[in-house]
Amino acid sequence: MYISVIGTGYVGLVTGACFADLGLNVLCMDRDESRITTLENGKVPFFEPGLAELVAKNIQAGRLRFTTDLHKAVDESLAIFIAVGTPSRSDGSADLSFVDEVARSVGARMTGYKVVITKSTVPVGTAVRVKKLIEENQTKPCNFGVVSNPEFLREGSAIEDFMRPNRVVIGADSQESVAIMKDLYRPLYLLDAPVVITDIPTAEVIKYASNVFLATKISFINEMANLCERVGADVQMVSKGMGLDQRIGSKFLHAGPGYGGSCFGKDTAALINIGKEAEYEMTLAKATKRINEQQRSRMLEKIVGAVGDLKGKTIGLLGLAFKPNTDDIRDSPALAIAKELIQAGATVRTYDPEALDESMKVLPDMVPCQDAYQTVEGTDAIVLVTEWNQFRNLDFEQIRSTVKSTIFIDLRNVYEPQRMEELGFHYVSVGRKTVGTNPLKQS
Repeated sequence: MYISVIGTGYVGLVTGACFADLGLNVLCMDRDESRITTLENGKVPFFEPGLAELVAKNIQAGRLRFTTDLHKAVDESLAIFIAVGTPSRSDGSADLSFVDEVARSVGARMTGYKVVITKSTVPVGTAVRVKKLIEENQTKPCNFGVVSNPEFLREGSAIEDFMRPNRVVIGADSQESVAIMKDLYRPLYLLDAPVVITDIPTAEVIKYASNVFLATKISFINEMANLCERVGADVQMVSKGMGLDQRIGSKFLHAGPGYGGSCFGKDTAALINIGKEAEYEMTLAKATKRINEQQRSRMLEKIVGAVGDLKGKTIGLLGLAFKPNTDDIRDSPALAIAKELIQAGATVRTYDPEALDESMKVLPDMVPCQDAYQTVEGTDAIVLVTEWNQFRNLDFEQIRSTVKSTIFIDLRNVYEPQRMEELGFHYVSVGRKTVGTNPLKQS
C-alpha cells in the first residue's frame, strides 16, 4: 500500500519512517525545501534515538521517499496522514491554519477514493472541518473517508512507542476507512497491540484526555512535593508508596520543575479552550496549568534561597532540553529558569548533550560549555535541570576542586541527600529535606 505523510516534523517523520519499516511505501511531503533536501541525504533535522538509522535504512530499501510536491503526495497514495503543526494561539486554542491548508489542497487534487487521516493533535470537530474543506475544494465530487488517528509518541522513545504501542486509536466515519486503517496497522496485530475503534469525536477527545491526565499527575506530585518540604516528608517515598497502587501507577509521579515540551502545555491550554467553547469550565485542567506555571517560580526561589542575591553570581546549569534523550527545547523549564537567572544579573554557564546549539539561539547570553565539568568551573551553585544519564554519575571530587561554592541544587532528585551531604555539598532538592552547610551563609 502507498501512503503519504504531510509534514516532516517530529510526528510526521517518525510516523513515516516507522510505517516504511513495517513494509509500506511511504512518501513524506513538506514544503520546506531545505528540510526535504536534508532528509533525502539521510540526515534527520532533530534528535530522536534510532530515528536517523531508521530513515537511512528505509531510504536505502526504497520504501521511504521525500518530496515538496503536495500534488504528488495526493496522487500516489490511498491514505494521506496530516501531521502538520497545530501551535497554540494566544487564547490557548489550537491554530488549525496548516491543517486547513492541507485539506484544501487535498480536495483540489483528489480524483479518486482516499482516506485522509488526522495525526496531529487537534480539537474536537477538526475531522468534520477537514471533510467540509475537502468537499468545498474538489473540482468534481469524489468519495473519500476521514479518520482521527492520534499519536501517542514520547520524545526519546518514539520508535518503540510506535512499534509497540499500548493502544492504537482509530476514529472513522465509515467501515471502508476502518478496513484501510486496520490494513495499515496489521503488522502490529502480531504484537497484540490493542486497537480502539470509535467515532471521530471520541478519538479526538482521547488524545487530549490522555495528555492532560498525565500533566495532572505531574502537577499533583509537584504539589505534594511542596507540601512535603513544609511538613518534613520525602516526596520520593510518597511517590513510591502511591505508585505501587496499581490503580495509580508509578509513571509521571516524579517531582521536579514541571512539565514542558510540545504537548502537555499546549494540549492543556487547548482542552481548557475546548471546554470554554462547549460552555463547560475545565476546572481540573486549569488547576494543572496554574500549578505547573507556579512550579517554575518555586524552582527559582530555591536557587535564590541557596545563593542569595543573584546579581554577580555564576550558576552552572546542567541540561536545557525539556527532558533527556531529545533536543527539544519547546517550553523547557530549564530555559525558563535560565532566562530568569540572567535577568536577575547572574552569569549562566550551561551544557546539554543535544540541545545546546538551539538553546544558545534562544538565550545567547548564556555561556556554552563542552561538558558538565567545564560548566561548573568557578560557579556559586550548580543546578541540575534535565536528568541526562551522564549527569547521574558525576565525579564530585573533581567538581569540588573547581567550584567556588559547594552548592548543588537538584531539581530532578537524581542524587541521595545523605550522600551529597557526606561529600560536603549543601544539597537542595524537590520535596525533600535540604542538607549540608551552605558555604555562602556561614558566619
